Amino acid sequence: MVSDRALHVLRAIVQDYVASREPVGSKAIVDRHQFGVSAATIRNDMAILEEEELISAPHTSSGRVPTDKGYRVFVDQLADLRPLSAGQRQAIAAFLDQSVDLDDVFARTVRLLSSLTNQVALVQYPTLGNARVRHIELVPMSPTRLMTVFITDGGRVDQRMIELPVEADEVFVGELRAKLNAALSGRALAEVGTVAGTLDGQFAPDRREAVRVVADALLGHVDEHRSDRLVMAGAANLVRTEQDFAGSVYPVLEAIEEQVTLLKLFSEMQLDSQGVSARIGRENDAALHEAAVVTSAYSMGRDSSAKLGVLGPTRMDYSNNMAAVRAVARYVSRLLGEE
Repeated sequence: MVSDRALHVLRAIVQDYVASREPVGSKAIVDRHQFGVSAATIRNDMAILEEEELISAPHTSSGRVPTDKGYRVFVDQLADLRPLSAGQRQAIAAFLDQSVDLDDVFARTVRLLSSLTNQVALVQYPTLGNARVRHIELVPMSPTRLMTVFITDGGRVDQRMIELPVEADEVFVGELRAKLNAALSGRALAEVGTVAGTLDGQFAPDRREAVRVVADALLGHVDEHRSDRLVMAGAANLVRTEQDFAGSVYPVLEAIEEQVTLLKLFSEMQLDSQGVSARIGRENDAALHEAAVVTSAYSMGRDSSAKLGVLGPTRMDYSNNMAAVRAVARYVSRLLGEE
């Protein structure tokens, strides 16, 4: 059994190793932390921690570093989720409040998280399975080219350029716009294909092919909403910490680029009582065995939710990162709820 003092020694080792990247010895712990006991006593505590596989020696006669298991105990029992400062909270609000649409919210969120944590920041788009159509706009760009603008009730805006098989005058475009909105406004995304596919019968034969092209474009918008995807910023932070990866950082970069592994991980991570979750080292799939992921959830109205978080080496500042991820997730939820 690990004593309370040994757990405090583990906390000191995690904090010092995260700060210095150097293995931590008993003398350094006595010098930097107020334990009120000798270095020999600290060595005994470290021996217990090593027997429990919470710390290990990377080299003979060196100090000790946390293991994945040690980081897990730290996160579960020892991490102090300090609230962000008033200045940090004001900076979050000021930066995110400038967002112009949903895509901009997420782009700003990952830049902000990356800046706050010095890690790779990730935001998962909501699946929007229960989203509904708010409005469809058709903008003539030339006699045979239209821009379709698809807006959901959650505020997400998608745009596409399409080529029509015939020239379309303003009267036809206005009629099509009106009929699309009358038929689809307030409808669930799952209904768009069925409803839009029947509209060509309401137009003259020489216009029906153009209506079908627009209907196909709307299906493309819906498919875009259905696909899970991640927005990412801060990959340079991962490269700067490359020495924290015993092997190569490239499998982690590939996992970020491909997204499938991370999306699966996001779906599996269960939040704790403080609203955050962490997966550390070998708790992850092989590509992320030397990485840690910290997430929290945000909501977009009552029906849609997803996760955001940070990814970096297992040697990360868990307390700060967990607090930052939780705070940003809460603000994003508030911002999207207001909109």
